Amino acid sequence: MPKRDFLSLAPLSLKSFNWLLLRAEEYKKDFVLLRPLENQVIGLFFEKSSTRTRVSFEVAIKRLGGHPLFLSANDMQVKRGESIADTARVLSSYLDGLVIRTFDQQDLEIWAKNASIPVINGLTDLLHPCQILTDLFTICQKRGSLKGLKLAYIGDGNNIAHSLLIGGAKAGMQIAVASPKTRQPNKTIFTQAAKLAGESGGSVSIGTDAKEAAKDADILYTDVWVSMGDEDKKASLVKKLKPYQINEALLEQAKADCLVMHCLPAHRGEEITEAVMEGPNSVIFEQAANRLPVQQAILELLLKK
Repeated sequence: MPKRDFLSLAPLSLKSFNWLLLRAEEYKKDFVLLRPLENQVIGLFFEKSSTRTRVSFEVAIKRLGGHPLFLSANDMQVKRGESIADTARVLSSYLDGLVIRTFDQQDLEIWAKNASIPVINGLTDLLHPCQILTDLFTICQKRGSLKGLKLAYIGDGNNIAHSLLIGGAKAGMQIAVASPKTRQPNKTIFTQAAKLAGESGGSVSIGTDAKEAAKDADILYTDVWVSMGDEDKKASLVKKLKPYQINEALLEQAKADCLVMHCLPAHRGEEITEAVMEGPNSVIFEQAANRLPVQQAILELLLKK
């Protein structure tokens, strides 16, 4: 079998996409008692800090019978100039799989190209496919299906917005993004998502009006305004994104039973108010909990012998 990687949702077949959602549901209900990663060692190479991605992957690997090995970038020779290509080839001789959390998507692709073991995208500046697969799973759990639902993403046009465009388009959803003109999603990603939406019967749009995007939405979604690596721009970003807060007034534009989502960590009072985050529409902490069964499904799909 050819090596399988999980770098983006775009190349994922519909068969695999649907299988992952169904398998995650079984893991969530503890229906699956198999240990498909028995005696396998999975490396987690993280150049960025993490709570949910690291912990959910470590626990998922252990529950599937495997052994997680955390690899801090500060302790690796990559920090001293060894190439990614050489490191990937060496680690492939010790490990059975790699979860990579890094900055540049191109670096991730170099890892995957040179590794002979499966590589999973644990987040890059461009994409966060594991998070968005979890979000789509959460929506399925709450609404029964994805096709035709409107999801409004309000805020910075970052890696979460990019993966929502791709994943939502693949699922036949209506994805409306509202961001400031200077913080809108990558045009190449939008073009890719538009093509996927054309194939699935979904739609994608990008604008600057938060209220328009939120109108009649089934899901409101936001993320932090200041992503990792942008801390020096915090003051200007907060000022620019202030009109893009998910608050009570914006929630009134959406459907009454609208789901409110946030990938966390949250800065309450900035991108989302305390009242909305803790309100009856919020599924934020269930969304976070679902990272575990979804990571289990991803690991089984890629690594089961």
